[in-house]
Amino acid sequence: MTTETTRDAGRPAERDEERNEDRDEDKVRRFVEHMAMLFEGWGFPRMAARVLLTMMAADEETLTAGDLAERLGVSAAAISGAVRYLQHIGMLSREPVPGERTHRYRLPDDLWYETTVGKRGVLASVAELAGDGARALGGSATPSGRRMEQMRDFYVFVDEALGDLMEKWEAERTTKADRRAKSKRS
Repeated sequence: MTTETTRDAGRPAERDEERNEDRDEDKVRRFVEHMAMLFEGWGFPRMAARVLLTMMAADEETLTAGDLAERLGVSAAAISGAVRYLQHIGMLSREPVPGERTHRYRLPDDLWYETTVGKRGVLASVAELAGDGARALGGSATPSGRRMEQMRDFYVFVDEALGDLMEKWEAERTTKADRRAKSKRS
C-alpha cells in the first residue's frame, strides 16, 4: 500500500481511492484537540495526549514520528518526548523498520483494557502502603491513622471492584465481537 503524509491530525495517509468517504477531517482534527484538552485536564501531558489521539484516529496500524509531526504540525522534538512518555506508560510501542534508521509506532491491542489492568498493581501497592502508614500513625486511635485507614480501605475497594468490572468487560467484549461477526455474515 502506498502512502502519502498530511498535516491533518488523525487523517489516514492512504491513497485517495482507499480513504473512508465518511471521514470529516475537520471534525477529526477538532476531536483530537478537544479530547487532548480533556486528557490534559486529567494531568496527562498535552503533546502525549495529542499523539495518542492522533494514533487512535489513524486508520493505519503504525505511524512514524515524521507522520505524527506532520499531522500535528509540530517539531520532531515534541513528538520524541511524547512518544517516550507513551512508551513508558505502556500506551505505545516502537517497532524498528528493517534497513532504515526510522521506527514505526503502534498502539497496543485493546489499549484501554490493558492499560487499566496494568494499573491494578499500583492500586494494591497504594492500599498496602496506606495500611503500613496507618499502623505507623497509631491506627484508628489517631486522626492521621484514620485518614490512612480510609485511604487503604478505598484503594482495596477500588482494586476489588476493578477486578470484577474487568471480568464483566471481558464478557461484554466477547458478546459485542460475536454480534459484529454475526452482522457481517448477514
